[in-house]
Amino acid sequence: MLSESGRGARLRGLGAYQPAHSLTSEELGRRFGRTAEWIETRTGFVSRWTAAEHETVAVMATAAANEALTDSQVPAEEVDLVIAATCSNDPRAGGVAAQVAASLGASNAGVMDLNAACAGFCYATAVAADAVRAGSAHNVVVVASEKMTDIVDPADLGTSIIFGDGAGAAIIGLGAPSAIGPVAWGHDGAQASLIEIDGGTNFLRMDGQAVFRWATTAVHPVARSACERAGIEMDDLAAVVPHQANLRIVDSLASKIGARRAVVAREGAVSGNTSAASIPLALHALRQRGAVESGDHALLIGFGAGLSLAALVVQVP
Repeated sequence: MLSESGRGARLRGLGAYQPAHSLTSEELGRRFGRTAEWIETRTGFVSRWTAAEHETVAVMATAAANEALTDSQVPAEEVDLVIAATCSNDPRAGGVAAQVAASLGASNAGVMDLNAACAGFCYATAVAADAVRAGSAHNVVVVASEKMTDIVDPADLGTSIIFGDGAGAAIIGLGAPSAIGPVAWGHDGAQASLIEIDGGTNFLRMDGQAVFRWATTAVHPVARSACERAGIEMDDLAAVVPHQANLRIVDSLASKIGARRAVVAREGAVSGNTSAASIPLALHALRQRGAVESGDHALLIGFGAGLSLAALVVQVP
């Protein structure tokens, strides 16, 4: 996809932040009178990161964004826009993107927070890439940061065994037309009540079985559409990076997409479901361990509350 000026966009660098504390399935099992095996069979998660009080959404976002800037070798003063994808920030804490920009020293940047829940990183990446293509920005910080443990009821078995905390970031700048493909996105707003915040408790509530059925039937056609729009065959993919909702969903999506040669990200096994942060964290982890190389094509697939979904093909920085 090209603007009239012929500008393309690409990922220039990645960053991640993971809290030091990890909550194991064995510990959660004792809380709910279940075994670790029972939890791991249903989620695929052995552990999930949990942030301390001082590790706010903005603090984690800034740390991930700093690493991404270092990785991309883009100076903070050359950042034109900061987009923060999050659904868990307390509105009373202020705008995340503005805090990140100030902490980075990106004094000339525009800022915006974006809430597309677990699809947030894909939405933010698409917006950032379009801003670069249109000439509105040369360098964009896209950071997804979540402190899901702030909005999960610790007494709710259905959500406590799933969600974790963390942040992932990418720098998006000028690049080849094919480096970030056109986004494919959509929604099923008629089923928005499947995942929502309880107005009485302010805790997240979710109909897990219904969400599972939706994710394993509605998402893979959008993922395939993203590949078609990018002109990428399934066998050209080096990686499939779905939102780490739970690993049963991840494996189902991978099977239905049919990218036989691609490595499938399963970072959620140790991090849990970190909502918008899960895709950049998983892509960062794949690159760190050498499972993907610079220039490889990766299919990113986000889906979650709204219900919203989005997918796009990117080249690994």
